[in-house]
Amino acid sequence: MAPPFRAEHMGSLLRPDELLQVRAAIRDKGISSEEAKLPAAEKKAVGEVVKLQQDLGFKAVNSGEFNRTRFWGLLWDEIEGTIRLQDAESSMFRLYHPDVVSLIEKGRKVMPGESVIAGSKLSHNPSKSLSNLSELQEVQAFVPETEWGNIKLTMIAPSWFHMRYKQGRAYTPEAYSNDAEYFADVAKVYHAELDMLYKADFCSEDFRKGWEEDKDNIGTWEDLLDAYIKLYNDSIGGLPADFHSGIHLCRGNFIGGRHFSEGAYDVIAKKLFENLNVNTFYLEYDTERAGGFEPLRYLPKNKNVVVGVISTKLRQLEDKEIMKERIYKAAEFIAEGSGQTREEALGRICVSPQCGFSTHETGYPLSMDDQKAKLSLVRQIADEIWGEP
Repeated sequence: MAPPFRAEHMGSLLRPDELLQVRAAIRDKGISSEEAKLPAAEKKAVGEVVKLQQDLGFKAVNSGEFNRTRFWGLLWDEIEGTIRLQDAESSMFRLYHPDVVSLIEKGRKVMPGESVIAGSKLSHNPSKSLSNLSELQEVQAFVPETEWGNIKLTMIAPSWFHMRYKQGRAYTPEAYSNDAEYFADVAKVYHAELDMLYKADFCSEDFRKGWEEDKDNIGTWEDLLDAYIKLYNDSIGGLPADFHSGIHLCRGNFIGGRHFSEGAYDVIAKKLFENLNVNTFYLEYDTERAGGFEPLRYLPKNKNVVVGVISTKLRQLEDKEIMKERIYKAAEFIAEGSGQTREEALGRICVSPQCGFSTHETGYPLSMDDQKAKLSLVRQIADEIWGEP
């Protein structure tokens, strides 16, 4: 069976205390990673979390993102031509963007070291872009070579940093004269990164309103959606046929389990599902703020959806039968839109938690036991609906 698998998760998992203590020593005592024995601690933690996923019956396994302190990792720091910002003035940013709102500090500055821009032309340097490859190789060490093709790796969206900035501020004037030039090089970098890894074997109402009121913006928010869809398609176009791509539409999972945005998928569903050339959509459906399953009518027959009905923000364990009914309800809307039977539509559905368990290193409400129970529930639901990996 090829990806996506019936039981999935988004990527980040709760970090073990031992790993957090090592990172704290590096941060608080100013010692090196080698002195703190971080490589050994990461390797041990990754091995244990891979085994946890395998023991729970997950076919697609990953590192739990234990190599990262935040979900976006180091990819953009490794791209040639980027400049890492320190104490950037908030005037550079779209202050109505949900992620930016969460990062604004007193004095109207953003948190230092949290963002990058293009200072010169962007390019991919295989000798420098090592963090994703290292993460992949750490998981490979604990997985039989026959299963390497099922290792899952999450990557920050190619539009992630651009979306934060005011018009034209994601790059210096010396680097690019417009978004189209910038997007073209970002796509080339992402395509090269994905190809290297292979060979190693959405929009809230508040954001739309803010966009429309921001007179610095060029075009409508729908124009931006079109540009981002093209950016994604250019990033993944031409990759090998057995390279399975997916996109998670994240509504935010900040420290304390806070979310950034809410609203149904309706306003973007048709264009997104039909025009974005990924194999699988990972959607959040854990609460009413995600809206109903009606937009799934637009899911084309050649694409899949992973329905995230299990919350990673709330400790309470969901009722299995209610969650199964929700999966069946999603299948009904997919069947309606594609002219399939409900059983045929179920063949293109999988189940997962709605987001990662630990987008950042610490500060999340669930315990290790809560996480294990939630992942076990995902596996149980998948077994009872499909009886497949």
